[in-house]
Order: sequence, then C-alpha cells, then structure tokens
Amino acid sequence: MTGPQRIVCLTEEPTETLYALGEQHRIVGISGFTVRPPQARKEKPKVSAFTSAKIGEILALKPDLAIGFSDIQADIAAELVRHGVEVWISNHRSVDGILDYVRRLGALVGVVAKADAYADELAKGLDGIRGQAATLPRRPKVYFEEWDEPQITGIRWVSELVRIAGGDDAFPELAVEPLAKQRILADGGEVVRRAPDIILGSWCGKKFRPEKVAARPGWQAIPAVRDGELHEIKSPLILQPGPAALTDGVREIAAIIHAWASRHA
Repeated sequence: MTGPQRIVCLTEEPTETLYALGEQHRIVGISGFTVRPPQARKEKPKVSAFTSAKIGEILALKPDLAIGFSDIQADIAAELVRHGVEVWISNHRSVDGILDYVRRLGALVGVVAKADAYADELAKGLDGIRGQAATLPRRPKVYFEEWDEPQITGIRWVSELVRIAGGDDAFPELAVEPLAKQRILADGGEVVRRAPDIILGSWCGKKFRPEKVAARPGWQAIPAVRDGELHEIKSPLILQPGPAALTDGVREIAAIIHAWASRHA
C-alpha cells in the first residue's frame, strides 16, 4: 500500500474526502468539529480544534502526515513540523480549488483514479444544479453572513455556490478576499443599500438568529427582512472547503432560491 498510513486530519474536509474515497483506515485522529461523516466521530480520536490542537496526543498517534487548512492553522502546523511530523496545509478558496483538493489528496494517498472519479461526480452534480438555476425567471440577490459581530460576508467558494444555485452574491468584491478580517463589513448599512432578496446565515459554530438580524437598525427596509427570507445554512454544510459544500450545502442554497423564485413568479 502506498502513501501515508497514519494521517491526522486537523479539519473536517480531509476526513470527509478520505471516507468518500474508502481510505478512512489511514485516519488516526480528527478535528473535534468533525460531523461528516457521522461514523468518523464514533471511530476516530478527536485531537484538534480549528486554532488549537493537542500536540502531545497527536504525537502519541505517531502520524506520518497531518492535513490542515489555511493560515489559521499555521501555528499548529509549525509546532508539528518542529516535532518532525510531515504537514500539508491546503489553502484553496474556490469551487475549482475544492475539486482540485480532492484530486490532490487522492494522489497523495495513492488513489488517483478513485479521486478523479469522485471529483468528476461532484462537478457533474454542480452542473445539474447550474442547469436547474438557468430555468429561473429571476435571480435573487443574496447576502451571506458568516459571522454576526462583526458582520463577515461569505468566502469565495460560498459566493460561487450561490451563483451556481441561481443567486447573485450581494458582496462579490469581498468574496475574493481570502482572509475573514478582509470580509468584515465596516458599515452594516451597506447591506440595506444593496437590498438583498434573501439573507443566508451560517455563523461558524453557533446558531443563526434571524430575529436578531431582522432587528438591526434600518434592516426592516431590506426586501429579505420584509418578506421573511432569512435562512440558516448549518456551518458544517457550507463553511468547510470540501465535499459537503459541493453537495448538501449548495443543494440547500438552491432549494431556498427556487422556493423564493416560485413565490415571486
């Protein structure tokens, strides 16, 4: 058997991808935030959060590879590297980047054909959703909120999935910014001015509170608030740059958009 045999997954997307590829036997530790697939939580020890990790417990697992995501995990990665662990920190931020990530992870563990087939299947699913969106009589403007205090707008893959599902992101110019701090809205009144038809909330790790959003000063003028179009997308479905976002996540967005379109036909 080729490739690493003892992998620690510091975020959820490598766990979900490796299970989807039938390579879960390689995983020896996972993130405590992992919810997909459900059996991973039952089978694998939880050794990390997003910005912190139990380094001693990870080292005790004798990993030959640790996989994480983004600059936010730079300190964990550096600590593991100092202890001689090989680390791969991916930094993909787009839909194409997620598909490429699946292929690269598959190559890393020696299952190129399986990973290519899985990535092709994910891409085909997106094509189907894109095709359904093309039949909509009108595209809604969508404001996606990743956090409430401060207000942070959606990251690039979320913006792209909103577009695939049939909507237009209210803040496309911010979606291209890779870091959350660059997507903070200095002025919540800008949402009022852009007048989104739908508000999607996915507050990373806590429940979305539509009544709190609706009560913000001046927000009663927003079409989405006026029409009661405030919806939660659970963060594990959309804020992880992995298979979840390209399947259940985008399907939830599409269902909300199609329901809105039928009410405004």
